Amino acid sequence: MVGAAIGMLGGAGGGWLTVVGQARQQERQRRIDQQHRLEEVRRGAYSACITASKQVSARWWRLAARLRADGSTPEQWEAAAAEGHAAWAPFSTAVASVTVVGPGPVAEAAEALRRALYALDQAAVAWHEAAREAGRGNLADFDDRYMAAVAGKREPGRIFQQAAREALNTET
Repeated sequence: MVGAAIGMLGGAGGGWLTVVGQARQQERQRRIDQQHRLEEVRRGAYSACITASKQVSARWWRLAARLRADGSTPEQWEAAAAEGHAAWAPFSTAVASVTVVGPGPVAEAAEALRRALYALDQAAVAWHEAAREAGRGNLADFDDRYMAAVAGKREPGRIFQQAAREALNTET
């Protein structure tokens, strides 16, 4: 009887250890799966932010090229400016997504990139408005301000990409 009781206790203890071990393994797997999902969401948000930032830059660059071109028309300026304005909403949305999925350093870098592109946006808009008033696009002061904003966005863009690589652990 004592042997049977010991056997029964041993079996129950072994069963309990198995259940505890399985629960721990399931919890560990749940955390791994959650981390993978977060990484996928972050990768998508970071990629969308980079793509959208390049679109904003390209659209405003197109306006600058039109404003510089001899013989360009106000209608061409308007079309290029409309493209620049349209590119802002997807970029702003992408930055907001990055700030939600984080982590903090990437969110901060995305916000710095947003501010830099906002300066570019404002420089391009000011140039466009001045060109409409002047009836000509080749306005050196506005071109200079625009090019300063172009230069000012490079470092925030680099920092954002670096922060994203670190968050995704893709640095080697």
